[in-house]
Amino acid sequence: MNMDETMTTKLVLLGTGTPNACPNASGPASAVVVGDRAYLVDFGPGVVRQAAKAYHQGVDALRPDLLTVAFCTHLHTDHTAGYPDLIFTPWVLERQSPLQVYGPKGIKHMTEHILAAYSTDIDFRLHGFEKANEVGYQVQAVEIEPGIVYQDDRVTVEAFPVSHGTLESYAYKFTTADKVIVISGDTAPLEIVAEKAKDCDILLHEVEYTAGIAAREPKWQRYHREVHTLSTDLAEVAKKAAPKLLVTYHRIYHMNIQDNQKDLEYEMAWRCEKILEEIRGAGYDGAVVNGQDLDVFE
Repeated sequence: MNMDETMTTKLVLLGTGTPNACPNASGPASAVVVGDRAYLVDFGPGVVRQAAKAYHQGVDALRPDLLTVAFCTHLHTDHTAGYPDLIFTPWVLERQSPLQVYGPKGIKHMTEHILAAYSTDIDFRLHGFEKANEVGYQVQAVEIEPGIVYQDDRVTVEAFPVSHGTLESYAYKFTTADKVIVISGDTAPLEIVAEKAKDCDILLHEVEYTAGIAAREPKWQRYHREVHTLSTDLAEVAKKAAPKLLVTYHRIYHMNIQDNQKDLEYEMAWRCEKILEEIRGAGYDGAVVNGQDLDVFE
């Protein structure tokens, strides 16, 4: 397909981390960028500063005041702790329109309480010395159901349910003129992910280190097997989906956060490579990489 280069689609990883306060991976957040528009998926800790970093590295659509559309996979804190940041920081930087947020049941309740919690700040910026605009802090929160949840002239976004314990959770499929990108959110391995991601350009999927889980207590082993995806199981999903590129994120290594930064970095890098070995060892021979913060895939 002949495409205007200014309208091509890319996936930008703003945060690839987990609930652990890892110094090398911000909280889960991604952006599907189509030309000069960005569509966020999740808003973990640090999301706006990560967007600013990406902007300064050449992704113009991620200039913070341009962040106006976001999708939430589920309401766990590691995926939502950056929500106040996403609401207010771009407003302080003169966002000129309300933030549109799409997510599971509870996103409206969360939004209302965040706005209430920051009511003193809002009042000061509206009526105090700074005189911010009157719309940039507003949020249009939409609670979704499976199906097409968003569409404009550049992208169609489909939400489909995934399995992450008792939380209502969604994965998202983005279809643009030149790419199909599927983002799993947190989930156990599911046939629906393989079906929706069939022959897609990029499948961004959570993963955990299979060998590492043996070190956990039995109750935690059961939990992780029920609500996350082992690398060996991800290989089976990917074999059925056959994406052009499989990208892992939200990698659970099953290790303690160590005080020594060099030891931590070495151990994480080693286990990161082992995850890829497990995926390949389980029979997946397609292209696969471990996504890192600020990676851009085109």
